[in-house]
Formats: sequence, structure tokens, C-alpha cells
Amino acid sequence: MKGYAMLKIGESGWIEKERPKCGPMDAICKPLAIAICTSDVHTLWEGAIGERHNMILGHEGCAEIVEVGEMVKDFKPGDRVLVPAITPDWNSLEAQAGYSMHSGGMLAGWKFSNFKDGVFSEYFHVNDADGNLALLPDNINTVDACMLSDMVPTGFHGVELADVQFGDTVLVIGIGPVGLMSVAGANLRGAARIIAVGTRPVCVEAAKGYGATDFISYKNGPISEQVLAMTNGAGVDKIVIAGGSVKTFSEAVKCLKPGGKIGNVNYLGSGDVIDIPRVEWGVGMGHKQINGGLMPGGRLRMEKLGALVSSGKLDLSPLSTHVFEGWDHVEEALFLMRDKPADLIKPVVKIED
Repeated sequence: MKGYAMLKIGESGWIEKERPKCGPMDAICKPLAIAICTSDVHTLWEGAIGERHNMILGHEGCAEIVEVGEMVKDFKPGDRVLVPAITPDWNSLEAQAGYSMHSGGMLAGWKFSNFKDGVFSEYFHVNDADGNLALLPDNINTVDACMLSDMVPTGFHGVELADVQFGDTVLVIGIGPVGLMSVAGANLRGAARIIAVGTRPVCVEAAKGYGATDFISYKNGPISEQVLAMTNGAGVDKIVIAGGSVKTFSEAVKCLKPGGKIGNVNYLGSGDVIDIPRVEWGVGMGHKQINGGLMPGGRLRMEKLGALVSSGKLDLSPLSTHVFEGWDHVEEALFLMRDKPADLIKPVVKIED
């Protein structure tokens, strides 16, 4: 089979590999559509997870099952399925402790394009099919289904980590596709005011549609100063960090109320330490919590998030601004995500309808 792979840090291209083998609890799938993630950019060009040789990229897509293992009960060849970016081992001790995304070690629920071949290939392997796959509802198209792999669950997890409650004032830092889903998730949870940090007009317009009430630009000065000015010095109840760098945490802490919570789902691809300002953190006693987490995977998560889309509660169409057809466009889509032109939110490549 062919796959689009990271050859080494900074280099990618098409390679030939053997089709993966199916274990007794597993499934072999062929993509119906795939999407490019900023994490692919971090992995390939920044070497954020270290050197990888001839590793097929990609962790976002939807698929058709072509083979299942003899122990798989709920899926069969021909089923069209949602595929989460995170595919835990559900019998692990970490999963039993409530942290399935770290099954087998920290971040080890992230398998695709981390330590096994990803989904940018003619066939790919899914471990624990009954625990990780979900049937694709008939009224969700394959392009939107790709957003359910990672963008929706990651953005929503930021809202969960920040513990957004009814009536909260929420700051969302970064309104790329993950941040847009954090805006949507905060809105669904009942936030009264959602302040979004972003500059690209296409993202600002999408954020308005998802419920953002106010906007600031990091180009206009420190985020914290702008937020404090907008809130008469009070700051915000909750913050979701979906963009920025290790320096972003300092700005977040400065404008968070005592007792507030920060939920980080931003992939920090570079930097050695995170800045936490001592005084604004209450000299260590301000009850300002910082929670960082990898999105949960699994079938139940996919089914519930899919239900939001199929019921009409969540419209994902604004996210996919560039849609291509056919394998020949994978590299073009990947480079688009790296270069981020002004009109881009998310590129998707349709393989089959």
C-alpha cells in the first residue's frame, strides 16, 4: 500500500509499505476522507516528538472498515466509521484510573503518527475496534466527520479542563479550528461572555457564529492588559488555551480571577519551560488552577459528539475551508496547513464519497 510519510525531520513523501495486519480485537480501515492537523506540522517540521523515519503521517479522518478481528463484536467490513485521533488501550491500568489517553504511558493513547503509522495511507490499523470506533451517522458527511476525529474533542476538552459553568466569562486564546471548537463548547455549556483572541478575519467570523462575544488581538498589546481593561480589572472566570506558546501561560494567569481555572489543549511544540508569574499567581496561593490534557478518545466520546452534529446542535461546516479530492492533494493540503494562508481554517482531502 502507499502512504504519505515523514521520511525524517523536515522531509516527507510517498512510500510503499505492507498493509497492516489485523489483530483479534482490531480493525483495518481505508480512509473516506482525511484532514491535516497543526500537530502534523509540529511533528514533521519542528521535530516536536523527535526523529521519525518513514512513519506515515495523519491522525484525522473517517473510514470504511475492510477487515475486523475475530473478537470484534460490534463492527463489520463495510461499516463507515468515525475514527478518533486518540485510540487508547481500554484494558490498561491508566484507562481504569480514568486517564485512558495515557494508556501505556504519558500521551501513549496517541498512536497514529506518533509511534505507529497514521491514516494518510490506503489502509490503516485501529486497535481495540469495539472500544475506539463509532458508526458514522448517515446525515454527517465525510468532511465534517474528519473534524470529529480531533478538532471537536480537543476543543471541547479544553472547556472541560477549564470547568466552564453557566454564566462564566471565558477567555479562549487562539481561534484556529481547536479554539473555535472551544468557543462552541463554552457556548454550549452556558458561558455568558466569551472573549476570543485571534486576528485572521475568517476565524473571527467563524468564532462569532460559534458564540464569541468579544475579540482582542495579541498584536494590540499584552493579552492580559486588554482583558483586564475589558472586564474593569476583574479578569475572567475561565480560560481555554488553544494556541500560542509557553509564554502564553503568563498572560493567562495575569487575567484569571482567584479560584479560576485554565484548560490547556495547545500542543507546545517548542520551548523548555512555562512562565508562571509569581505575584499574579497569588505568590503560589491564588487558587488559580492550570490543567493541561490530551483529548479523550473512545467510542462513547465519538458517539456523543457525533450526536451533537447529527442532531443539528453543532455545525462543523465553517471549519473546512479547503476541500480537495484524491490522494494527489495530500501534500498540497499539508503545506497549506504549514503556511496558513489568511483564508484557511482547515484543509480536508476526500478520498471516497
